[in-house]
Amino acid sequence: MSIADVIAAFLAFGILHLRGVQHRAGWRWLFLIEGLFTLVVGASAFVLMPPSPTQTASRLRGKKGWFTARVIREDPAKSGMHNRQPITPKLLWKSMCDFDLWPLYIIGLTFQIPETPPYQYLTMTLKGLGFGTFKTNLLVIPSTVLHMITMMALTYAAEIWGELTLTAMLGQIWALPFLAFIYAKDITQINKWTAFGIMSLLLSYPSAHPIQVAWNSRNSNAVRSRTVSAALYNMFVQASGIIASNIYRADDKPRYKRGNRALLSICVLNIGLYIMTKIYYVWRNKSRATKWNAMTEEERVQYLATTTDEGNKRLDFRFAH
Repeated sequence: MSIADVIAAFLAFGILHLRGVQHRAGWRWLFLIEGLFTLVVGASAFVLMPPSPTQTASRLRGKKGWFTARVIREDPAKSGMHNRQPITPKLLWKSMCDFDLWPLYIIGLTFQIPETPPYQYLTMTLKGLGFGTFKTNLLVIPSTVLHMITMMALTYAAEIWGELTLTAMLGQIWALPFLAFIYAKDITQINKWTAFGIMSLLLSYPSAHPIQVAWNSRNSNAVRSRTVSAALYNMFVQASGIIASNIYRADDKPRYKRGNRALLSICVLNIGLYIMTKIYYVWRNKSRATKWNAMTEEERVQYLATTTDEGNKRLDFRFAH
């Protein structure tokens, strides 16, 4: 999505210069060209994308057995359902009631809120600082590119360090001083390039979204739960956008001091949520380890052979954190 934002900014800069061609406004050309491009990509994806890993193009059909076997070897939990097996309402409800994943859903609801309103209002902020329309379209690019770089670096660091919670929390720590600055200072009264730098650094924060998507999948440990939890997590992330869009209000402009205070408070709240999530998963793992270690080898074999526990409720499963 960040790459799309960069491409869109360049396209907007060029296409808006078509103003007056065929007596049409620049924004009309922008809507037409980008709309046609989206239509072509969507139609191509409908034709080219395979329905599943086992229903691929003819040149790959001979490898589908190898591909399936490799996936199952890496994670035996993925063999619990086949790719055409539906999730019944009962299984859906069971997955939704998996309380061990709700800490991640709650984080998904709040972690992007502190940066979303500044991002949504960035073009308006830059215009308010005195930058023109065409220059504004170009000035949004640096923060987007830096955001991509920091996001990939954070995701890589999480895997290298083997630490998900505290690494994901770094995005909130990054944003905290910049949110405090725009709350304490009126950026419209300082040098416009300094204000641009502050906003760009804020929006260059390393997003933990890729980490949390994979984290959610790891802690599901079942095809049923993984499918539903991915959808639920995404729903909470989308809901956060609705919440964030209502933080800056007309009666609070142009400084949006009340809104920035709310963003600062939510950022601090997010740090607390990450810490509490870490504590929760450590506690859950220790509780299970105590029960598992109390079993004899024969009892463990018997448990693995006869247990009705599924997914992340198995005693031999440990939550990633």
